[in-house]
Amino acid sequence: MSRVFAYCRVSTADQTHENQILEMKTAGFQLEPRRIVAETVSGSTPALQRQGFRRLMDRLDWDDVLIVTKLDRLGRNAMDVRSTVEQLAEMNVRVHCLALGGVDLTSAAGRMTMAVIAAVAEFERDLLVERTQAGLSRARSDGKKLGRPSSLTPAQQQEVRHRRANGETLGRLAKEFRVSRSAIHRVSFSEAN
Repeated sequence: MSRVFAYCRVSTADQTHENQILEMKTAGFQLEPRRIVAETVSGSTPALQRQGFRRLMDRLDWDDVLIVTKLDRLGRNAMDVRSTVEQLAEMNVRVHCLALGGVDLTSAAGRMTMAVIAAVAEFERDLLVERTQAGLSRARSDGKKLGRPSSLTPAQQQEVRHRRANGETLGRLAKEFRVSRSAIHRVSFSEAN
């Protein structure tokens, strides 16, 4: 016989798990208090790195059912959610997400739903990269200098180049100008502005 477990997660201590538990009961799931795992941890922490979720994984067995109210309870990242659901599917644990109409994410329809979600996440990531690249190109064409500003003034940079050409060490110059050796190294090989 299948056992039903609930996983509830909130991000901050001033939030409560009660709404998630109520939502699961309203959906018709009979939840035993000992099979409710609730924790307060950021969604950006992968599920398998969360203390409560790891304990839950140790308790789950073949044919058990895991209920979550929303996919973001399992993780903020689509790839993490997918990986977690796949691991649960390998254990023959069914994962029901109430926000997706209670679909079992390990079923054929659930796997299709997860594939669509992953494709949308990848599409959004690609759009972000494209927008970032377009913005950088536009800034370059407008003559803006990109990157972190130099910690040395143009006069200091000229002095560093001159002293490096005369054999002064990176370490000595870094110490004198109170910057890293790599900053001195970059200036040594850059052209004067």
